[in-house]
Amino acid sequence: MFVVEGRRFPVAELSHLQTARGPHESLWATVMALAVALAFAATLTWRGLGGIVGAGLGGAATFVALGAVLMRRRRPRTYELWGMYRCRTVLLFVTADERRFGQVARALIRAREVARLQRPVPRAPSDADQGTSANGA
Repeated sequence: MFVVEGRRFPVAELSHLQTARGPHESLWATVMALAVALAFAATLTWRGLGGIVGAGLGGAATFVALGAVLMRRRRPRTYELWGMYRCRTVLLFVTADERRFGQVARALIRAREVARLQRPVPRAPSDADQGTSANGA
C-alpha cells in the first residue's frame, strides 16, 4: 500500500509511473517582467530626461530583478510523481525537496517490483487437473 497525505493506493494497481517538474511560479515571471520594463524605461529616460532619473529607474530595475531572482531561489519548482490508478492519471506525490522525492520514488519502484514478483504465475493445466491419466487408462 502506498500511502501519502491520507490517500491510499494499492501498489499492485499503480502503473505507468512518471516523474515531472511542477510549473514555474507565476509571480516570479511577473516580477521579472516588471524589472525588464523598468530597465527599458531607465534607458529611454536616461536619453530624454537626464542621468539622475535614468539612474534611479535603473537602480529600481536592478533591485526588482534581484528580488525576482531571490524569490525563484526560495520557491523552486516542485518534483511530481504521477501514475495510472484504475485507468486514471493521478498525482501520487509532490514535494520541493529533491532528496525526499528521490527516496519516495525509489521506494515505490522497489515496492512495485516486489508486488510483481509475488503475483502467482499462471500455469498450464496438467492432465491430473483434468481427471485423466497420462497412460490413457
